[in-house]
Amino acid sequence: MNLLKALAQTSSMTLLSRILGFLRDVVVAHVFGAAGTTDAFVVAFRLPNLLRRLFAEGAFSQAFVPLLAARRTQEGDESARRLVNNVASVLGVALLVTTVLGMLFAPQIVALSAPGFQRDPAKFALTAHLLRITFPYIFFIALVALSAGILNTWQRFWVPALTPVWLNVALLFFMLVLVSDFHPPIAALAWGAVAGGVLQLLFQVPFLKRIGMLPCWHWNLSDPGVRRVLVLMGPAVVGVSVGQISLVLSTLFSSYLPTGSVSWLFFADRLMEFPTGLLGAALGTILLPSLARAHAQDQGGEYSALLDWGLRLTLLLTLPAALALALAGVPLVATLFMRGAFSAHDVLAVTQALLAYSVGLMGLIAVKILAPGFYARQDIRTPVRIALLVLVVTQAMNALFIGPLQHAGLALATSLGATGNALLLFVGLRRRGVYQPGPGWRLFLLRLALALAVMAGILVLGRGTDAFWFGASLMQRLMRLVPLLLAAGVAYFVVLGMLGMRPRDFLRRTLPQDHGQSQ
Repeated sequence: MNLLKALAQTSSMTLLSRILGFLRDVVVAHVFGAAGTTDAFVVAFRLPNLLRRLFAEGAFSQAFVPLLAARRTQEGDESARRLVNNVASVLGVALLVTTVLGMLFAPQIVALSAPGFQRDPAKFALTAHLLRITFPYIFFIALVALSAGILNTWQRFWVPALTPVWLNVALLFFMLVLVSDFHPPIAALAWGAVAGGVLQLLFQVPFLKRIGMLPCWHWNLSDPGVRRVLVLMGPAVVGVSVGQISLVLSTLFSSYLPTGSVSWLFFADRLMEFPTGLLGAALGTILLPSLARAHAQDQGGEYSALLDWGLRLTLLLTLPAALALALAGVPLVATLFMRGAFSAHDVLAVTQALLAYSVGLMGLIAVKILAPGFYARQDIRTPVRIALLVLVVTQAMNALFIGPLQHAGLALATSLGATGNALLLFVGLRRRGVYQPGPGWRLFLLRLALALAVMAGILVLGRGTDAFWFGASLMQRLMRLVPLLLAAGVAYFVVLGMLGMRPRDFLRRTLPQDHGQSQ
């Protein structure tokens, strides 16, 4: 399979999901604004979403996918099917217990994760109520992550990339059609999230059947693969998901800030998720099975080349995205969110957080490329040590920055922490000889720098004043923002082309399965 083609397919499916996600956020901003009820939902949904990223898409996927890919490469599909059945059974039981406990202890969880909410009893009670509704989401979405890991190993990348669309569809339907049936109205979002989790799982079932990998109940804790997944998951929770742990700790800090702070960070984070999802998640998804296969076949040169390809693509596409978020923050935020209950003050507050987040966009995405470089080799200790160090430093920066910079200080701490995490992972791979940079890096970076300079000039000259974006209609904003971003993006790639960079430079194919293995 051509990895660049797989990346394009995965990113295009992710783009559809992100567009619907932004439409969802626009509706949330219009209907609820950055009010206390929105803060309550953000916290209530963030907690099960955090567990999803920690134990499902994060630690579980990083532990499970390399083992599944190695099992399939070395022993064939039938052995891989047994591993899937055994892991799915253990995971299902663990998820059921976690869901029940989360619903029972919702008030205590809110008190720990957002203690500042206790100053407002009504807000605290609403958050606990919403958390009880949303917690079953973790059950369904973790099974979705299991299914996604299987499909990605079989190189059906587009299916998991398209799956999140159904969450956004459900949330939009509940907000636009059913919101009047709920009291309080914000509960429509909570129930929509659960419905979205169910829809995502049902969407993947036919594709699992098609490849013969729909999990069946089979309890076997003695399976070495199951034991290995359990052993790797514990430290991987910290090693892969330090950014998510930092996010929930930032929520704790932000709960003490003025009303709206949680929502301002949320909307800025949503904008950041656009490039991180299109590039970081997509690249990490397609790289991990390929890296695991290269390791299983003892192809060290191919392993290093895959990482080199991923890092070059990351720089090529992430740096212009970060530049656009930093220099066009007010135009972006005003165009996407400024309507209804979302004010000019909210626009400026979100833009401050977005600028701080953009500093760390490269680090946030690079971690998704570099961490699989360790986990595909089942090296757990190094990422864990790095993650623990970064976690401590990030929280120290939270405490240091929150006073002078308020909510933007929390975003900056997260960005600097992610950048430090990526740098330490990179150094670790280099010292172990796992990654050796390919030729041409100096010329590559020089080309990027020149193209970025041209792009920055276009954004600065074309963005205009904040007063325009605050006073213009939605159509006027769109008519100015879209050409500005297109001109900046086209100029960036035209300059790169003039300097000799071509798409064929990034073509890359995966290693084939070993001979004799069933496909």
